[in-house]
Amino acid sequence: MAEKEGKASIQVIERMMRLLEALAAEPGTASLKNLSLATGLHPSTAHRILAVMVDSNIAERVEAGSYRLGIRLLELGNLVKLRINVRQEALPYLRELQRELGETVNLCVRQKDEVIYVERIVGSQTMMRVVQVVGARAPLHITAVGKIFLAADGTAGCREYAKRTGLPGYTESTLTTEPALFKEMAEIIRRGYAFDNEEAEKGVSCIGAGIRNDEGKIVAGLSVSAPSDRLRKSWATQVKETAERISKAIGFSA
Repeated sequence: MAEKEGKASIQVIERMMRLLEALAAEPGTASLKNLSLATGLHPSTAHRILAVMVDSNIAERVEAGSYRLGIRLLELGNLVKLRINVRQEALPYLRELQRELGETVNLCVRQKDEVIYVERIVGSQTMMRVVQVVGARAPLHITAVGKIFLAADGTAGCREYAKRTGLPGYTESTLTTEPALFKEMAEIIRRGYAFDNEEAEKGVSCIGAGIRNDEGKIVAGLSVSAPSDRLRKSWATQVKETAERISKAIGFSA
């Protein structure tokens, strides 16, 4: 008996999920008839489950026989957003990328005109390693991830950054003029990832890509750093794909 009741409960949940998907697919309201057709449920069954969903504010009855998603889903969605920890969600992907490439992998966030390293994964198999200290900071224009943030600011934002900071040079490769910075930003927007070509530190290069939240805003950046003679620009595809997977894990949908 208990087993039968359990199967029946699971069946009801499955049917409710089908109704939720059908409601989500409608830009406005959906009639009971259309929901029944979309889910393959008998109208009386759909009506009975929708009544429970309405009582729980998961669905809303706009008028007789017409429904839409309820406010409770928005409340639950906001709770999920508040509880998402980008670092926690990103860690498995950072570890996987580090295993694939064998080089230092970093997670950075932006704070005003700097990036802050909030996580790093370093392999033990390489004798010569690049290690960014967690909590370390660097100006946006000298790091791959920093450039990703600048590119997202657009031309006006880049110009303001250049005026505020003066684009100080750290190596002979650092971008220290507005034309050079704007040219680089255009390339980053076109390809979806950025390079640091020994611009922060001589002998060290980096590839970075942005991580987006559910609103499409870049909230963090992923990068791989290595001695310049070991870094392969072909790794950019893996870096970008890993950043996209993390973005998806925190709610971004292209």
